[in-house]
Amino acid sequence: MTFNYAQICSDLLKGLSQKQKEVLSRRFGLGGDGRETLESIGKDFKVTRERVRQIEKDGLFNLKPAAKKYQNVFSQFKQYFKKNGGLKKEDIALQELGGENWQNQIYFFLNLGEKFERLGETDDFHPFWVQDRSSFLKARKAIDSIREKLDKSGRPLKLKDLKNGNYFNPSFLEISKKIQKNSEGFFGLKEWPEINPKGVKDKAFLVFKKEQKPLHFAQVAQLIDSALPQTVHNELIKDPRFILVGRGIYALREWGYEPGMVKDVILNILKQAKNPLSKEEILQKTLKQRLVKQNTVFLNLSNRKYFLRTGDGRYKIQES
Repeated sequence: MTFNYAQICSDLLKGLSQKQKEVLSRRFGLGGDGRETLESIGKDFKVTRERVRQIEKDGLFNLKPAAKKYQNVFSQFKQYFKKNGGLKKEDIALQELGGENWQNQIYFFLNLGEKFERLGETDDFHPFWVQDRSSFLKARKAIDSIREKLDKSGRPLKLKDLKNGNYFNPSFLEISKKIQKNSEGFFGLKEWPEINPKGVKDKAFLVFKKEQKPLHFAQVAQLIDSALPQTVHNELIKDPRFILVGRGIYALREWGYEPGMVKDVILNILKQAKNPLSKEEILQKTLKQRLVKQNTVFLNLSNRKYFLRTGDGRYKIQES
């Protein structure tokens, strides 16, 4: 059902004093302009902001009896909040209930309804409206449970993977500042680069996570909007999350790649083996770590400063 909120608000304000009418109209932006602060209205009236607050409070109190005749409006609001688990993030609620034209009027009506309460912004939550406080308690319990699940997984998850046997509504996650959704529909902690990328390095990290294979820095630049290849190269080479595995080719360290030159990779392979290895064994293990030609591996093996060829043709680390 669609209501003419502008006409309803105008009818309600008729019964107020001129000062109350003007304060409410300006505070809630009912005249089509933005909502004004207590301070700006107080300057015009030459009174304190606290006095303006009192006029606003008195005006809303005086309107509540008259607002009861618009129970059909409040019933629609109740159905909306019930569908959304009893609460809704403020900007989303105003947009969905009021569209582009009536958001200020919706905000005004919510302040008149006895069954609705606004909970302001905190470090953990965006401002939101509740139909009753118990809805928020349920939401907070569900959010805490989901945050524990994300901490344990260490990676973003789809909504279907976050749900559990407890009562849950997607609106719960909308009010959380700590849990956010990325452009691909995955939920995670806001500090995760997969959720809230900051700068070229994080954007590159997301590219690798999506592609799941080593990439040349020029390819990464193409997949990052408005990124220069040299900028990408400079950022990747400084970040320990990325390993240079070939000529200009990078991979993620979390995939099992180790830092260092080809020589360092071979040294690490021999250290882990604890016994001499054949040239072919070293080649195969090295090519899992570096995208290089086999001659590059053999050339490094011929460096007697680091490697010693045994009598049976195997290789071990040169003892110093």
